[in-house]
Amino acid sequence: MKSQNQNPLATAINLFGSRWHPLHLFSCFFFFAFGLSFGIILSYNLKNFSLNLQVTQLSASPSMSSSASEPSPSPSPSPLVSPTPTSTNQSNPANETSKASSRVGLSEYLKPPSAQHDMDDEELLWRASMVPQIREFPFKTVPKVAFMFLTKGPVSLAPLWELFFKGHEGLYSIYVHSNPSFNATEPESSVFHDRRIPSKEVQWGKFNMIEAERRLLANALLDFSNHHFVLLSESCIPLFNFSTIYSYLINSTQNYVQTYDLPGPVGRGRYKQQMSPTITIEQWRKGSQWFAMDRDLATEVISDRTYYPIFRKHCKSSCYADEHYLPTFVGIKFWERSANRSLTWVDWSRGGPHPARFMRSDVTIESLKRLRSESRCENNGKSTDICFLFARKFMPSALDRLLRFSPKVMHFNS
Repeated sequence: MKSQNQNPLATAINLFGSRWHPLHLFSCFFFFAFGLSFGIILSYNLKNFSLNLQVTQLSASPSMSSSASEPSPSPSPSPLVSPTPTSTNQSNPANETSKASSRVGLSEYLKPPSAQHDMDDEELLWRASMVPQIREFPFKTVPKVAFMFLTKGPVSLAPLWELFFKGHEGLYSIYVHSNPSFNATEPESSVFHDRRIPSKEVQWGKFNMIEAERRLLANALLDFSNHHFVLLSESCIPLFNFSTIYSYLINSTQNYVQTYDLPGPVGRGRYKQQMSPTITIEQWRKGSQWFAMDRDLATEVISDRTYYPIFRKHCKSSCYADEHYLPTFVGIKFWERSANRSLTWVDWSRGGPHPARFMRSDVTIESLKRLRSESRCENNGKSTDICFLFARKFMPSALDRLLRFSPKVMHFNS
């Protein structure tokens, strides 16, 4: 009974004390420490082994793909060394080239449309009238001269102009306004190929001639590289080589619009009283229609909403708007920057409503030399004998002699 009633706590203590002898306790502690250390070391080695295995696979991958396409000698074992990682921020030349080639920037905005676009006059004039308020270009540009031909059909002296333009690509633009009924095509080798703009019928002495001039200017203004604009006819010829004419125009600080007051029936006599008070008879001017102007004035001409409507409404029949609109417009608003002369020589000495025409027999070396230097004028504040850069009216029969004499007299190809 006594043993049965013994305290259970005492019994447990006796069992614990008898089982956990100090030597036995030390052995258990030793094996526990050994197992813990072994586990830590094993875990660390397994981690390193996994990392090296991944590196080995990555290193071997390019070698495997290249060896699959190209047989090579037996490769030496690659050491398990991790390659230097490529930073994701580091620029890749191939990517940079791809970005540069795919960048649009201003290219689409600056690219002029094809000469044969489908804009109507209203759309064309609106687009051409847009002018950047920041004058400095954010890109490199080479200034060009726009040669604008107002013709009935083909440019009849085209071979002479081909010789004139040869070797000067990138320094000029060409625009041709011909009768819509003319549908012949120029060869692809010609500088006039695909240079005809959408045109409308033009009649001599009618207001639609002013519309055609504005149409030419507007098309040429779509190319931001065009800095100067010259109006020519199919019977015009250049009197100097391209380099001389280009330098003369690009370096000019003036516009070349002839404007003068002429009493009598063919001057003030054409004025219409209905134009007052916007245009008075004292402001009425006459001049040659063949002009050369800079980009600023060209933009003003195609944007005119004050004087142009007055002329369109009242300058009809015997008014001859082509001889009065630009001279009056420039005389009122922009006379300070006008040289008040035309760069196109015309012979009115024979009288009549039309200037003299020049046939084959009229073209000589002496006559061409006279046209080039018989006059004196002022240009950019200096006296010069180069007053006319172009001349008209030369007939197709004169082409043969012009081609023969131009290298010697006009110094073409130099």
